[in-house]
Amino acid sequence: MSSETKIGNVLHPVSDVGAAVTFYNEAFGLGLKFADGDRYAALDAGSTTLALAGPEEDVTGGTPAASFKVPDVATALTAITEAGGSVVTAAEQGPHEVRAVARDPWGNTFVVYGPR
Repeated sequence: MSSETKIGNVLHPVSDVGAAVTFYNEAFGLGLKFADGDRYAALDAGSTTLALAGPEEDVTGGTPAASFKVPDVATALTAITEAGGSVVTAAEQGPHEVRAVARDPWGNTFVVYGPR
């Protein structure tokens, strides 16, 4: 993997993005960075983004997951499988990026995403 790889966000699937934005703002003071209607919202959680994914954007099947931002998703998926991980959902064009879902050898699901 490249030294450019970083955890870009922690993905939390939610059934109501607007209500979740309100909750995390009121409970923790997290400010809104970006919103895409009922699909997705990014909240400022300091050095990490809390990504709230509505049902339409829930790529992990309801499981919270770290999301790794990489320069090239295809290259990252090759490295993941060569290291013993597996691809759950192949790379696909999302509304804002290319993304895929993978698992580490212990069964933990994570998202890999990068530029279109």
